[in-house]
Amino acid sequence: MSPDPAPPTPPPSTPPSTHPGRGGPSRTVLALTVALIGVGGILVGVVLGPLIAMTSSIVGGADAEGGRDDAPALPSSDQSGFVFTRLDNPGRTVVTDQQDVIVATLTDGARTTTIAGPVRTFSEPRYTHAAVQTATWVRIAPQPWHPGAEQQPWVRPWLAAMLVDTSPDVLAVATEYMQDAPDVVDDDGLRIAGNASFGPEISETRRAIGADFYDYLGVPWEFADGVSKEPEDEQYSALDCSGYLRLVYGYRQGYPLQWGSSPGPGLPRRANDMATVGPGTMLIPDRGERPTELDRLQAGDLLFFTTDDEPDIDHSGIYLGRDTDGLHRFISSRATPNGPTLGDMGGASVLDGDGFFAERFRTARRL
Repeated sequence: MSPDPAPPTPPPSTPPSTHPGRGGPSRTVLALTVALIGVGGILVGVVLGPLIAMTSSIVGGADAEGGRDDAPALPSSDQSGFVFTRLDNPGRTVVTDQQDVIVATLTDGARTTTIAGPVRTFSEPRYTHAAVQTATWVRIAPQPWHPGAEQQPWVRPWLAAMLVDTSPDVLAVATEYMQDAPDVVDDDGLRIAGNASFGPEISETRRAIGADFYDYLGVPWEFADGVSKEPEDEQYSALDCSGYLRLVYGYRQGYPLQWGSSPGPGLPRRANDMATVGPGTMLIPDRGERPTELDRLQAGDLLFFTTDDEPDIDHSGIYLGRDTDGLHRFISSRATPNGPTLGDMGGASVLDGDGFFAERFRTARRL
């Protein structure tokens, strides 16, 4: 099975750094600034993912839809007061508290759940002036949602627990692989986060592709569909676009993974298979042209692109939300600037306008 091809991009302006542990080329992280508004307007800092620097003043928030300067009210975690309301396009259930403050959104056929929480700011000033300020946290529910599921005993306790959970969510984990991200080591001494490259440099304008999550980790892996894979030394600390999604959602957040391209509960290896036969709910179908239904997107959705003359999907990313310019911004791993980025080097990471990726956006799925 061939990996996703790298989208054509200009050569990086800076050479990749060398990872001290393995000597392989690497590249990664950002500055994730996190600010919480405490009692009486006191700024409280929380370390979430690759926190590089705290903001020096109170930061205004933004909702998931776009760019407000006022921090939204936090919902109550009193599960007895949760109200469940059905909406369409896509079919979903919106949960509110007793004061009608939105708690969460659960989408039919998907496990990805948006949860209201403290405002965070995701930025990568090296590559873009824009930032994503959001009060949306993205969690993975124990099972796919369906109408009437609020009657199941796990739902209310799980939502209440997620409202007070400050562990890294999908968005925070996604930023732990950008440029200059600090290493994160688990209890067994395995490096699970920190600077990720796109792949080894093979010329001034090209990088090798094919790095899956187990290559980044440097560990062998056996998939649920019976395939066993060994990591490639030259791909250590590297992630291609779909390997990056599998590391964030699968290895780090516990979503099932598979190797093959047949429909199943696991996230497949290739971006084209994720888009066409992958699990979850299709939000925007691939009609062979740029879609316009951006209002269907919510943070954590998978985005898919075709970056060459072939119609197949060959690039993927994670939707973050509206940025401070009001644009729909995403994060993805690509050849320029060599790894995961939410910045604009090698193509603006937005779905608006006439940029490289905006013109080539085709479809979206919610896991």
